Amino acid sequence: MRKVFGICKCFYTENIFLKEFNIHITYINKTQFLKDYSPILKELGCKCPKHIPEQIEEEVTRRKQLQGDSASRHKHIIQRYVPKNPSVYKLQPYCLQPALLELVTLAQRRDVTAAQLSARLRCLPQRVFALPLFTREFCRHLLEELRHFEASDMPKGRPNTMNNHGLLLDELGMNPEFFDVLRDEYIRPITAVLYPEYGGASLDSHRVFVVKYKLGEDEDLACHFDNAELSLNVALNEGYEGGELYLSHMAEGPATDDRVVYRHQVGVGALHRGQHLHGAMPIEDGERYNLIMWLRSSEVRNQRCPMCRRRPNILPVTFGTGDGFVQFTEDVCAAT
Repeated sequence: MRKVFGICKCFYTENIFLKEFNIHITYINKTQFLKDYSPILKELGCKCPKHIPEQIEEEVTRRKQLQGDSASRHKHIIQRYVPKNPSVYKLQPYCLQPALLELVTLAQRRDVTAAQLSARLRCLPQRVFALPLFTREFCRHLLEELRHFEASDMPKGRPNTMNNHGLLLDELGMNPEFFDVLRDEYIRPITAVLYPEYGGASLDSHRVFVVKYKLGEDEDLACHFDNAELSLNVALNEGYEGGELYLSHMAEGPATDDRVVYRHQVGVGALHRGQHLHGAMPIEDGERYNLIMWLRSSEVRNQRCPMCRRRPNILPVTFGTGDGFVQFTEDVCAAT
């Protein structure tokens, strides 16, 4: 049997972000949308909701073309792009903080408990942890590489409709020898102990991208949850004001006005559950770069899609790992 990654069909209808009104919507068709959302949009200052479906349908079309476009960009980049810092494409000892290696060694002990492991970490309420990850040297080299790529004439995919500035690192070819290894050998042993009931021991795919915040570009990020079992948000630089990460309540938990503010440190990642509502406060000066890893477990999400909260209707993809859902199909070549 062959393992095939996929997306849930709800990707084409659910959680479509209308940035102008700061809301996520479900779009089945124009009639449904206007019936469900016209009163809400008018309250938010929209004078003519009937014009909104056109831009939504453009987004749906973009989503349907996403896999093919991403594969095309990746092929072009691999064939033609010359990296400035080739060393950042392969995980090497200099990339990782010694504290991370100590945590992995501790996490791999058979008798270790979550309390023992979390005692070695900076902890925030609701099981949010500050995970030491990258060295400053690696962060500097990675940022140099990303700026070099951004200045090139290569095609560029952007992270999502909420982040218009940033880069998809899988399209640069960084997964096989860097992020796949990072997930399997360094992150998963730790999450297996800290989040066993949320797929921490069975993470088998991820989505990794870098976001950039700057005045006049993406300045903040609306409150949202991630399409992931666990999320890792790593600061890559200093030299900016504002832009703190804040975390609220769980998407399916009791609503609260309480917020936990997480202040970034270079090379350290905020590790939290994907369903933990969070956002970024407005940046006030400078540029902020963060590396985001959405960590996924097909064992968990194949039972229930975190976005539509139903059993997923899985559509296979031909490039990458889609949204981390998995189907098993008969390997025709092996069978013959």
